[in-house]
Amino acid sequence: MVASPKLSPVIFETNFAGLKLRARGKVRDIYDLGDRLLLVASDRLSAFDVVMPTPIPDKGRVLTQLSLFWFNKLSDVVPNHVVSTTNFDGEMAPYAAVLAGRGMVCRKAEPLPVECVVRGYLAGSGLKEYKQNGTVCGIKLPGGLLESSKLPEPIFTPATKETSGHDINISFDQMAKITGEKLAARLRDTSLEIYRRASQYAAGRGIIIADTKFEFGLENGNLVWIDEALTPDSSRFWPADGFQPGRGQPSFDKQYVRDYLERLGWNKQPPGPALPADVVVGTTAKYREAYRRLVGHDLDNGL
Repeated sequence: MVASPKLSPVIFETNFAGLKLRARGKVRDIYDLGDRLLLVASDRLSAFDVVMPTPIPDKGRVLTQLSLFWFNKLSDVVPNHVVSTTNFDGEMAPYAAVLAGRGMVCRKAEPLPVECVVRGYLAGSGLKEYKQNGTVCGIKLPGGLLESSKLPEPIFTPATKETSGHDINISFDQMAKITGEKLAARLRDTSLEIYRRASQYAAGRGIIIADTKFEFGLENGNLVWIDEALTPDSSRFWPADGFQPGRGQPSFDKQYVRDYLERLGWNKQPPGPALPADVVVGTTAKYREAYRRLVGHDLDNGL
């Protein structure tokens, strides 16, 4: 019998006295350290754009540690904003135990107002548009593709960043009007290269990266990869074994939660319902398994 992993203390929300809270997102709490930022990945989980009242143990640690893995692995493609994930000194020192494994000290960058999405397979909003128009974000695709079909080649499909609700898909030309042509081309090419490299690596680990989204910023005019990197929150990870186009695929993310909420008949409006223990345990296991497969060891062995 395999022993259950020892989970870290659950962190639903942080309130660090003496530190300036800059923003609280659906998952991350962001503190302003002056010339740097402290990003804290909580164990909050959002589904259908609503934060659930029940946290998912170890979720925040998975997001932070997996992001760090990818930032390091792909640092030759584009620089990232991470300064440290272990050195929490000075004003952060009283909270070092909480920050262990889930905190990132980062350089400040000016976030760009677009999400950089790359799709390698037909799923989600792309599938809905394809069924209607034969396109994904205005990009014409071959006829006869099924749900979960691999695309002839990965496509870049940017989106706006919305403060509430879903991000809105836009065309490359619309993005270029926001960022400028030269930067838009750099964002597209960088995103596609990250996806190509990451997908090739993940395939060797038995994981298909169906799609993913990146965020970038500018630091002294230079492009920097920010926020998170190729996590179950920002990507669709599918197990390669048993992959079959024509249906939805099991995934390493919030599937247990989404399935439960769909069965519940919840109206997808706040507040979200409390999650039962089996859904929480199943979701934690999926996040941890994604980490183990991709990084090559259990989460606890890397801390």
